[in-house]
Amino acid sequence: MKAVLFDLDGTLIDTAADFIRILQDMCREKGCPIVDADLIRTQVSEGARAMVKLVYPELNVEDPVFLAHRQRFLDLYGADIAVDTDLFDGMQDLLAELEQHNIPWGIVTNKPRWLSESLLQALNLSERCAVLVCPEDVSNTKPDPEPMYLAANQIQIDAKDCVYVGDHPRDIDAGRSAGMYTVLAAYGYLPLQYKDDLTAWQADCIVEDVTELHQAVRKLVKTTLGA
Repeated sequence: MKAVLFDLDGTLIDTAADFIRILQDMCREKGCPIVDADLIRTQVSEGARAMVKLVYPELNVEDPVFLAHRQRFLDLYGADIAVDTDLFDGMQDLLAELEQHNIPWGIVTNKPRWLSESLLQALNLSERCAVLVCPEDVSNTKPDPEPMYLAANQIQIDAKDCVYVGDHPRDIDAGRSAGMYTVLAAYGYLPLQYKDDLTAWQADCIVEDVTELHQAVRKLVKTTLGA
């Protein structure tokens, strides 16, 4: 393996606390029961629509009122995108070791580019990230392999020589379809409906925390890292 690519939310960066803060504030404004933090965490990888639906379950997602709430949620998030957000524990060491051995790492995400770029800038990761592929960059997003091929092409490395790490079935499906070695980040924001049988995702590897991820990556790129 010659490069490591990550999904963003729930895989590389622990963003849930900021989503929880905003959504629970929206509950208070609405005067409804506060949505449980653990439930919000399971919906992060499903996107803004799924998260806002937790606060407004009575509204159709195509209702203009719902869409206005969704936009407000995104605006609030964009304004304070990294109050309680940071790399997952141990991820800094993994990235530093990859960089030390000139192994590029990057991100393939379904998070909009304006939010992804803002987040990376807030965490001082923009210059370190070798490639960032967002929905605006492709015709078909994950689980389609198109963004995976684009990322590999931009760093000039064969897709089959890349590791892809993600916490959602679409991440694993996209990576597998592109011929990448796939790692399921079981420490991430696993959707409730997919948590019971992680082996069904058909990832090449399952890791329970970043320490295990670091060990797995070392084995995959051992000839380069000298591990």
